[in-house]
Formats: sequence, C-alpha cells, structure tokens
Amino acid sequence: MAAIHGSYFVNIPKERVPVLLGPSGSFKKRIEEELGVLLRVDSTGVVELLLAKPMSEGGDPVSLLKARDVVLAVGCGFRPEKALKLLEDDVSLIIIDLPEHVGKNPENCSRVKARIIGSGGKTRRIIEENAHVDVSIYGDTVAIIGRPDDASAAQQAVMMLINGAPHSAVYKFLDSYAQRRKLARMSY
Repeated sequence: MAAIHGSYFVNIPKERVPVLLGPSGSFKKRIEEELGVLLRVDSTGVVELLLAKPMSEGGDPVSLLKARDVVLAVGCGFRPEKALKLLEDDVSLIIIDLPEHVGKNPENCSRVKARIIGSGGKTRRIIEENAHVDVSIYGDTVAIIGRPDDASAAQQAVMMLINGAPHSAVYKFLDSYAQRRKLARMSY
C-alpha cells in the first residue's frame, strides 16, 4: 500500500475483486458515495483509492483511510456488511500476516490457521464472542474488526495461538478479558 499525491494503492486477492465491486458495482458505489472517494479497481486486484474532491474543496483524508480499511477488510475475506463496520469512528482493522510469524512454509500456516479456527470453528467463535469482534481467516492472514481495545484483546489471543499456547490458556485469557470488559461497561 503506497500513498501518492492523495491516493492509495492497495492489493487484494483477485478472487475478492467481485466481492469488492458487488452486484452491478453496488458495493463499490456505496463506498464511494458514503466516503466521498473514488475506487479504481482492476481485475488483478490492484485498487487505487482517491478523494472525490481535493482537500481544498472539502475532501476528507480520513475518508480515504476508512475506504482503504474497508477495501483491505474485503481483501482479507470479510463480507461487505462486516467491512462496513469500519465506517464507524471507533472501529479498527488489525491484519496479522501469518508468514511473518510462522515462516513461509504452507504447512506451518495451515497448522496455525487450524488452531485459530478450532474444531468446528469453536476457537474463532470464542474469540469473536468474548472480545466482541469479527474475525476472518483468509489466505495467509487473520483479520480482526472491532473497537480498539476489543480488537487488541483478540489480536493477543490470536498471537497466543500462533505462539503455541494451549487453547485452554487462550480461552481463560478471553474469559478474563470479557469479565473486565463487562465490569468496565457497568461502571459507565
């Protein structure tokens, strides 16, 4: 991803391009209209994001960053309606690149993805429910959408699994986080 003169270039897997575009281009158009950006998408998965109006005429660079995150989320396997949560001000995207942590051996990546998903999707579901996040495991990435504290807790749980922690320890960590989160919410 590179920023050049008020634009970003993002690469997504080419099989995710139809999801980004949506039926008859509807999802791409929605991103453009809601954020005041333009998306130029090519069939190889290269997406250029630009402000529809220059900043001097009201173009908002924050919208460009939000659009980038929505595009990246779709590229990481999220359905469009989940990716749109990133339009909210206090929602962030965390992307964990598995080869950075386990090496480029596909068997290591597959093993770690299986640990994160868990039997029948149990571990992923526990992460999502306890940290109040959405998790996508796609290709060689694990992506998390949620409020910053929640996404950070989910990231910590995923990193524990990547580093070989027993599932029971990860579940205990997540349960503890959920309890602290609940108490913090009650004190408002």
